[in-house]
Amino acid sequence: AACGFESARHVSLLPEGHRSRRLHGHSFVSKIRVALPEGWGGHAGGEVGALHEALQRAVAPLDYTNLNDIVDQPTDENLARWVQQRLALNNIEQIGIQSTSDEGVDIDRNEQAHIWRRYRFESAHRLPNVPAGHKCGRMHGHGFEVILHANVDVGHRDIGIDYDHVDACWAPIQAQLHQACLNDIEGLENPTSEMIGSWIWKRLKPTLPELSWVTVYETAACGAHFDG
Repeated sequence: AACGFESARHVSLLPEGHRSRRLHGHSFVSKIRVALPEGWGGHAGGEVGALHEALQRAVAPLDYTNLNDIVDQPTDENLARWVQQRLALNNIEQIGIQSTSDEGVDIDRNEQAHIWRRYRFESAHRLPNVPAGHKCGRMHGHGFEVILHANVDVGHRDIGIDYDHVDACWAPIQAQLHQACLNDIEGLENPTSEMIGSWIWKRLKPTLPELSWVTVYETAACGAHFDG
């Protein structure tokens, strides 16, 4: 289930001069995946609707308000944990807060918080190992999307991981991949989604040890996850 809320916040833990230390606002989305017991929704097939209603009730105090009046440091991860406590559900697979279309945080079943950030690059490639006549064997291009996930609980930072830190780690990789022919890059002679994810992981993990997985989308319907 998922539902939105419109809120303001400021995060004073961030360094002086950081834009998010100022009062600002977002159209947030809260999302949850949970294994519900049989009959939880009142009737067979009613679980999704009942879960959506429960999530709406949980986030209602956050809608059209200043989050600092409710959560001391309303980072995405702290908001996700606040909603999780309000729901008080067992068997939660994942609960998350998305503060923009390109960033958010998910808390997994082990109570580990993974922030995520979405990036895009435009590149050409061909796949040399597909069968003869396969369309992907021809040189073509994509608007690739990459989502980087980093485990907040690994780094032991006061505020987890700032999205700007992930941006800085990603920047040199973006410079290599954007508007390039991927086959010409060392290690990407066979640039499938799986291989691109692995290639990014190997180069990013040393500078971002909190990296927990990499998602690569070639198209909206085709991609791969890589977790090392």
